[in-house]
Amino acid sequence: MTTPKHRIIIIGGGFGGIAAAEALKHADVDVLLIDRRNHHLFQPLLYQVATASLSPSEIAWPIRHVLRRQNNVRVIMATVTGIDVACKQVMIEDGEPERYDSLIVATGAQHAYFGNDEWEQFAPGLKTLEDATGIRRKLLLAFEAAEREAEPERRRALLTFAIIGAGPTGVEMAGAISELGRSALAGQFKTIAPGDVRVVLIEGADRVLLNFEPELSDYALKALERLGVEVELGQKVKNIDADGVSYGDKRLETKTIIWGAGVAASPAAEWLGVEPDRSGRVKVEKDLSLPGHKEIFVVGDTASIMQENGKPVPGVAPAAKQAGAHAAKTTLLRLKGDMSAHPFSYSHAGDLATIGKRAAVLDFGWTKLTGGLAWWVWGIAHIYFLVDVKNRIFVAMSWLWIYLTGQRSARLITHGRATSAEPLREVEEGKVG
Repeated sequence: MTTPKHRIIIIGGGFGGIAAAEALKHADVDVLLIDRRNHHLFQPLLYQVATASLSPSEIAWPIRHVLRRQNNVRVIMATVTGIDVACKQVMIEDGEPERYDSLIVATGAQHAYFGNDEWEQFAPGLKTLEDATGIRRKLLLAFEAAEREAEPERRRALLTFAIIGAGPTGVEMAGAISELGRSALAGQFKTIAPGDVRVVLIEGADRVLLNFEPELSDYALKALERLGVEVELGQKVKNIDADGVSYGDKRLETKTIIWGAGVAASPAAEWLGVEPDRSGRVKVEKDLSLPGHKEIFVVGDTASIMQENGKPVPGVAPAAKQAGAHAAKTTLLRLKGDMSAHPFSYSHAGDLATIGKRAAVLDFGWTKLTGGLAWWVWGIAHIYFLVDVKNRIFVAMSWLWIYLTGQRSARLITHGRATSAEPLREVEEGKVG
């Protein structure tokens, strides 16, 4: 009778999950990767889909395609509803439980509205392709509706765009939206002038890009202002509704609000039956295993991981990839009988953020860059980390075209009804269709 191979289940096909699967490529084990979507997404460029610079297919790939050369991996598209730690089973919606010998949880993060979940319908965040295409639809419909609107106040609200949170996502979105309205669409609408477009970036802290050094934050602020972005610092959001956002003692009338102020972990802590940290993340041992369960690892945004300097490991793609690979390699060591401690050590590759199509800030620790040179380095780094050669070529060509002409080709309003009244009504409701 053949002895079954050690079975490793990976939940999540993001950076952490894919890295874990790839680290098991040559191992004599059976790997099952479960994700509720069929694609792996390059999230750092998601904002460019939302602002019509890139199409979804240029930053996402079927998980089966990414892992097509791994004979020991099986991929299923399913929604996980829980984990039975005692019986070593992953519970699947509309399916039989999947048994595991080892488990790697890499389910990522979701939007956090700090107890105001009702804001999500008016201020979507940016984590999935659906989020990005919905925001793109919302942005483009706002311009279409403004072209038809004769009443000045309503028209002003349609051409006002608010972004909440001045981290990398918020800064990049603000710069891209300003360029979209002020240059990419210039001359294509007969009743809209570039100066009619207003982009407001709202941040509760006293500077943008808090994870960067102050001098880089100052440069980013000035670069945003050169693009025409109004930056409101030290302003806490009080309310969001279909007609705008209230912050500090101010009220901004707008039909387009984008949330970039916070994230929370997936419900993995609830699945595992453990107490999460304040952000909903699972507290793990130094080797990324679940306390009391050496066969379970939690990685990426799902885990609360502290560095030796006492600071948390940041929720960025390189950290998730490193953690996923570490969990997989530690699992294999334990299969060989090595039960010694293998603490995870995060190697920080640097912080990057772009502001429009000609400026960026980079902090590699040993050097800092700003301006046009930083933008080129940022672009080369992102193209390098794309999964497929075809996508690298297409993205490079798209960026070069935008850089030279300012024009964006992915400006299609898709899905939804195409009646003449529907777009304006959808925008007026202040929701993403």
